[in-house]
Amino acid sequence: MNKYEEKTISGETLYEGKIITLRVEEVELPDGKKATRELIKHPGAVSIIPITADGKIVLVEQYRKALERTLIEIPAGKIDPGEEPAVTAVRELEEETGYGAKEFTYIQSFATSPGFADEVIHMYLAQDLYKIENPAAGDEDEFIGLLEVTLVEAQEMVVSGEIFDAKTAFAVLYAKNLLTK
Repeated sequence: MNKYEEKTISGETLYEGKIITLRVEEVELPDGKKATRELIKHPGAVSIIPITADGKIVLVEQYRKALERTLIEIPAGKIDPGEEPAVTAVRELEEETGYGAKEFTYIQSFATSPGFADEVIHMYLAQDLYKIENPAAGDEDEFIGLLEVTLVEAQEMVVSGEIFDAKTAFAVLYAKNLLTK
């Protein structure tokens, strides 16, 4: 046992939705005391850093109800049951941007909010982009705009707070390291 591990004593599912499940679990702490944890279970997601032939990053702009504001983000989406993350990346790039890519490279996976959620995002780099003539339709409840920016513009957007999303800020940092070598 890990010296920081919390053993689950009991748990209850309070809500099960299309995307998340909310659980409350009683745990035993490493010192033997008990605590309650509120947890969100999530199937995982992918995010894509699409780079155009002229070195621009393709971003999406959409309203995020949880924050009550529009965000500028890299394309991303939930992994469907039984779907491999690489397949999700190809699908989400097409649905959200109308682009395909000749080259997808896995970058890394990371936890988004490990204090209360088990969501892991698998990040990919998409290069050699091409426009798809009749792209797959995105989710019917998603309204998305596209934005293509230079790496310098994207960095400025992170610094100014215009890019507020953590996965996108991470992607801009990654792209800077990749494209300025």
